[in-house]
Amino acid sequence: MTWLDLPADTGFGPANLPYGVFCPAGGRPRTGVAIGDHVLDLAGLTGDPVHATGSLNAFMAQGPDAWAALRSMITTWLTDPAHRERVEPHLLPRDAVTMRLPIEVADYVDFYSSADHAENLGRMFRPGSPPLTPNWKHLPIGYHGRAGTVRLSGTPVRRPHGQRKAPPDPAPVFGPSLRLDIEAEVGFVVGVPSRLGTPVPARDFPSYVFGVCLVNDWSARDLQAWEYVPLGPFLGKSFLTSVSPWVVPLAALSAARVEPPARDEPLLDYLADGDQPWGLDLTLEVRLNGAVVSRPPFARMYWTAAQQLAHMTVNGASLRTGDLYASGTVSGPEREQRGSLIELSWNGQEPLTLPDGTTRSFLEDGDEVTITATAPGADGSRIGFGEVVGRVQAS
Repeated sequence: MTWLDLPADTGFGPANLPYGVFCPAGGRPRTGVAIGDHVLDLAGLTGDPVHATGSLNAFMAQGPDAWAALRSMITTWLTDPAHRERVEPHLLPRDAVTMRLPIEVADYVDFYSSADHAENLGRMFRPGSPPLTPNWKHLPIGYHGRAGTVRLSGTPVRRPHGQRKAPPDPAPVFGPSLRLDIEAEVGFVVGVPSRLGTPVPARDFPSYVFGVCLVNDWSARDLQAWEYVPLGPFLGKSFLTSVSPWVVPLAALSAARVEPPARDEPLLDYLADGDQPWGLDLTLEVRLNGAVVSRPPFARMYWTAAQQLAHMTVNGASLRTGDLYASGTVSGPEREQRGSLIELSWNGQEPLTLPDGTTRSFLEDGDEVTITATAPGADGSRIGFGEVVGRVQAS
């Protein structure tokens, strides 16, 4: 319960309290918490300079005890009417502020953890062979992306240029990507750094990871197909990664935790998570030019964020505050649950038909993609993650 008058369908109720960075009209960037249609200005309310840095990094670096203490205080401020007079002047309409990138991104890693997605791509590109590579069910496959091109939702998606080579062509050509795609993903934000040479066990996931955001890891499939052998994604992925402005704290997701899918292969000890599973029951929604084209289920992800963190550091690689790692494309077993256009159109063989009668295999200039997600909240509500939006521009 809260003394605020909240919209009935808000995803930003008191069970959520996601963090973001915003600029009030004529003001400097500061930390805020979304509640209903408002933003609670933490810098103004608390006077703590950690909330006036223009980034969540300084606060996230304080660790889980500080995260829990502030969340408890915010909950009290917004639910106990005795605090209303003090708090209300620091509640600003969300539509009157400008959102900023919530974190200073240190490193970026993208995983490949949906068996449905990986099997779909395997069937497309390796017909007659097992759809999954031999290592897929033994370790979370990932690659290091480019932190400098992680940008806030709403940043224009300029169509990238690069080399591409279609099978009949004798040599590669240079030009704009003709197969620009989306990847509907979930991102995890590291708050606490780790020491070089010291792996982070899967059980310590909530001691290091601050929260969750939405990610669209745009992909130029034709550039990627030509360049990725033998070292993997490069220019076909590095041109832009879009993230949502709100970071939902792990503490808000207790009711969303579920068992991950049954594992087909025995797990090595450092990946074992039977005592503390971190599957998450999130439902994503992908819209193309306003039309829903997919609802990917995150609960089916074979590898969890805790296992990804353990694998990412098992060789001694260190974490930094502001590290971002993403789940990889989220897909389900049904066509309407696929989280990328290459799957939805089956590599162009089965184009999508949109409500206006037009068809799409890959993105055209002017297309707009919006990804949203919800999860069950501890109070029976649905927690919202905001949205990550991007519109394609001609290069």
